[in-house]
Amino acid sequence: MKTTIYYKEKHIEIDLSKPIDISIPLTNTDANPIAWYLEKPEIEPVRFGDWVGKVSEGSSTNFNNIFFNPHGHGTHTECLGHITREFYSINQCLKRFFFTAELISIGPESIGNDLAITKTQIERALNGKTPESIIIRTLPNSDSKKHKNYSKTNPPYLLEEAATFIRESGIKHLLIDLPSVDREEDEGRLLAHKSFWNVKDVNNLNSDARLDCTITEMIFVDDNIRDGSYILNLQIASFENDASPSKPILYSIMNVDTSESELA
Repeated sequence: MKTTIYYKEKHIEIDLSKPIDISIPLTNTDANPIAWYLEKPEIEPVRFGDWVGKVSEGSSTNFNNIFFNPHGHGTHTECLGHITREFYSINQCLKRFFFTAELISIGPESIGNDLAITKTQIERALNGKTPESIIIRTLPNSDSKKHKNYSKTNPPYLLEEAATFIRESGIKHLLIDLPSVDREEDEGRLLAHKSFWNVKDVNNLNSDARLDCTITEMIFVDDNIRDGSYILNLQIASFENDASPSKPILYSIMNVDTSESELA
């Protein structure tokens, strides 16, 4: 099931029958990843008196309530409304869903008691490329990322300079396999968030803030997925909220044709 995407005078061929899912499923078990001091998600059948919304208990349907936090319970995509006084919805900010993407792998550097990703590391890994989205796989890349409780562990994060470089490179969508692009405890400074979205004042949003840009956190990129260029399909649920659970999908690029003959 092949298709061709036309982007900047290039024909990019992908196979839609071979998606690469880099999201983490949300479950109500201890296997679910957790951040920000939360408990695990809840997925429970609705109960009305003696009636239980579960086929195995006599109902005609399975009919569950789900209680979760998009920021702390798995793969999610957020807009700048995550840090602004005024309400902005990811459902209104994200209107395109296919993007060129570059997957890079980086081992965060030791800085004091922290591990952090620097501008130099990002710049070196991109090597002059300017995709619409960047996907950062941190090293080492253990399967524990799919199940870890990150609370009070001081995970790695992006330095402000790295987020600034990504913004100045014209990259609009940042995906990372960490619970946040910022330090777990940073006294509310949120320097990487603010720099990436170019938010200068959370109370009075500047006119050049990047409303159409997103950050996706808590992804997982398996080791068998090679660094390089892809097409990204960034899927969200239609929540009118600053963030939504999301399902980023990569497609390997099979062929790139720069000839003009097909345009006639």
